[in-house]
Amino acid sequence: MVFLTRILHRAPTARKRGFVDKLRVYVRGGSGGMGLPKHNGRGGDGGHVIFVAKEDMTLKQVIDATPNKRFIAGVGTHATRRAIQGDRGPNLRVEVPTGISVLTDTKQVIGNLNQPGDQVVVAKGGQGGAHWSDFLPKKGQIRSVTMELKLISDIGLVGFPNAGKSTLLKAVSSADPKIADYPFTTMRPQIGIMQYEDLRRVSLADLPGLIEGAHNNAGMGHHFLRHVERTKLLLFMVDVHGFILSMKHPHRTAFQTVALLMKELELYKSDLVDKPTVLAINKMDIEGAEEKTEELLYKLNHFEDAVTDLPKDMRPKRRVEFEDIFQISAKEKQGLNELKGKVRAILDETLEEEQEKEKRQAIRRIQKESSYGKTVERTVDII
Repeated sequence: MVFLTRILHRAPTARKRGFVDKLRVYVRGGSGGMGLPKHNGRGGDGGHVIFVAKEDMTLKQVIDATPNKRFIAGVGTHATRRAIQGDRGPNLRVEVPTGISVLTDTKQVIGNLNQPGDQVVVAKGGQGGAHWSDFLPKKGQIRSVTMELKLISDIGLVGFPNAGKSTLLKAVSSADPKIADYPFTTMRPQIGIMQYEDLRRVSLADLPGLIEGAHNNAGMGHHFLRHVERTKLLLFMVDVHGFILSMKHPHRTAFQTVALLMKELELYKSDLVDKPTVLAINKMDIEGAEEKTEELLYKLNHFEDAVTDLPKDMRPKRRVEFEDIFQISAKEKQGLNELKGKVRAILDETLEEEQEKEKRQAIRRIQKESSYGKTVERTVDII
């Protein structure tokens, strides 16, 4: 009977978990060791809890490896007559995914782990007992922290539900996202890889459907917008025929859709508006698309005037400047080669700028170190 009770009690934790992009865990640094007053001995410091970024790691794997979600570092050893300096407690190194931000419960950022090997101390060990603490050790830092995954991809697809993002992802990559004619077919981020003839690979993220009010966490809200932050290029996708979420919601034209997408990004984080952005006008294979496209392009070319016709709560304060605008049919694979070529060119240009920036920073760092060395030499000469 007891055996059955244990099985039944464990059953809920055995259910299959889906995509995990947020995880709250308990972390505790190791306590310090006792000091030894008689011999002025000092206890060893407690170990730290350290998160280390690892490629191809997922938050689900973190949960599977440690279901209780508690991470506790080792304690420092006590000072003794034979070893008046206690040994430091072992650090606990926890492998976590790349692309996460580690936050406190008050939303303070402890660290961002973007590259494999990046690491951050999330709970410090306590000091060992010594003469300044009456030889009593300190406890390690104790707190709960949250890991938020922000996907790192080259391109982020931005659009309202059913704009055709999943269809585009399937058309240009080997990804196989869910596709249907109802909102929120994408319930979790999907990543596809576009490969060019020269074997250059570009990652493309299809993110959960955005709706009005997402900046206030409406719909999938921050579950979508959080992942936009670390993309290098935004690809706006709009249905040329407009969008309606449900019969209870008003129909939005293609221009209204573009304005609302700008508004949501602006309200969530204003600097997202400055990211390189391309607009794809989708579903050009459907009757009446050309007339609606002409209307959309006219309003985009006269944006300042056209936006005054919108309600005030729909007007973006800052306009997203599109690098280029494409007319496509993701379903029929029309116009996709031109689109792929343009995003490749923008990403290559962005990469060159980043490399040039890193080179300039490295030169300044070397010059600073060289200058510091000469200053030291001159000081020595004077002495």
